[in-house]
Amino acid sequence: MTDMTKQDRVLIFDTTLRDGEQSPGATMTHAEKLEIASLLDEMGVDIIEAGFPIASEGDFKAVSEIARQSQNAVICGLARAQLGDIDRCWEAVKHARQPRIHTFIGTSPLHRAIPNLTKDEMADRIHETVSHARNLCDNVQWSPMDATRTELDYLYRVVEIAIKAGATTINIPDTVGYTAPRESADLIAKLLENVPGADEIVFATHCHNDLGMATANSLAAVEAGARQIECTINGLGERAGNTALEEVVMALKVRNDIMPYETRIDSRKIMNISRRVAAVSGFAVQFNKAIVGKNAFAHESGIHQDGMLKNAETFEIMRPEDVGLTETNIVMGKHSGRAALRSKLEDLGFELGDNQLKDVFVRFKELADRKKEIYEDDLIALMRTATDPEEDRIRLKSLKVVCGTDGPQTADMALEIDGAEQTTNQTGDGPVDAAFNCIKALVPHSARLQLYQVHAVTEGTDAQATVSVRMEEEGRIVTGQSADTDTVVASVRAYIHALNRLLVRREKGGTDKREINYKDVS
Repeated sequence: MTDMTKQDRVLIFDTTLRDGEQSPGATMTHAEKLEIASLLDEMGVDIIEAGFPIASEGDFKAVSEIARQSQNAVICGLARAQLGDIDRCWEAVKHARQPRIHTFIGTSPLHRAIPNLTKDEMADRIHETVSHARNLCDNVQWSPMDATRTELDYLYRVVEIAIKAGATTINIPDTVGYTAPRESADLIAKLLENVPGADEIVFATHCHNDLGMATANSLAAVEAGARQIECTINGLGERAGNTALEEVVMALKVRNDIMPYETRIDSRKIMNISRRVAAVSGFAVQFNKAIVGKNAFAHESGIHQDGMLKNAETFEIMRPEDVGLTETNIVMGKHSGRAALRSKLEDLGFELGDNQLKDVFVRFKELADRKKEIYEDDLIALMRTATDPEEDRIRLKSLKVVCGTDGPQTADMALEIDGAEQTTNQTGDGPVDAAFNCIKALVPHSARLQLYQVHAVTEGTDAQATVSVRMEEEGRIVTGQSADTDTVVASVRAYIHALNRLLVRREKGGTDKREINYKDVS
């Protein structure tokens, strides 16, 4: 075996840019995808699944450019079991230093019924498409989608066919998050024992989190012999998400006594990339999320606090610095300059050009005038509202609301729409509803508000409110986020952010076909 497949090594396969982006509303811009790919490469991810090249021209371009810019990681593209998909995938990844084609087909009875293929017909399709991929690329991964609900004898058969056809990695997806850890381990062990040639390839595991067991299932598979874990930053992904990269990496690090396997990941970069993915995807990290949640290293109980002061190991199994958290040496406030702001943002994983820094600095000063202390979370929230080309068409110019116990609640609003200022006055069931009615009056649309959430970023009455909205129109799902010490202003800006994204999606033409048609691919 090569160094990449040593038995004491676990390969980390990150699919944030493919499966993670399939979370409804988590679509990233081209520039954001390139940025996240670069951060993944720097932190030591072995394989980056950069996208689904056949899905759209945008996906193809992103995968192609990521392939060209990558310095260390294998760059992988996804393809269905169709020759055209595989050819398109190869065109996208072929310029990478280390390209990989990942092709898949659903093998369970439920998934075989979709293309209406018999077992023999599907077996022939697998042999044809894997062989075709191997003729193009010497690094081929094959996945039997919904493997955990596929008849065991048939799974043995098709895995053997894929190996003989040239697959170098066999991924075993728990597509619907149905498996338990004991079953996950048992399946890998049986495949290694019963499939000819299984000891010559790498087995991978791709677990969804529908029952909250994705990470446990992935680690159980590793203990049974799998040597590649497919995961995403923050566990982003379809439905309830995927195995979280930060969880498996730190589990392997902390429990090296029972799982003595190495990874190339620099765990000190975890927190930065977690925050960056949260910012660009619009999916905030829950406070009690393992490893990267705001409360992961927080202690409120008196007993816990006393123990921590005496010895941090009494209540923490890892050090904050292991995942990139450090004590801040720069106090940010109204007297801070550009250099201090740039340095602090770089510590948080944000690389800014001079023009973008200038814009963010103005926003920072405005915030500092309203808050006594600026915390890291304030800066992260501020970056979520940094200049975005999608915000160009609609901008908030002014807002005034009247609210209280005596109705009706009203809002006066001025928007700049395609460069022209327009104003209106509307009423509503509360100030936020009145303000949203103003937007609807000035920018008519049929989008339905699916989600409206407000979170206080930091403590105190002067805390910033971070508002997240999700909107849907004819299958297009978009999210918007904004932060401000005025909750109504933050709400309006978040709504406008989402609406601008929706307008961009309209201009691109129709619904996002990748999001609608290619949802449960692994």
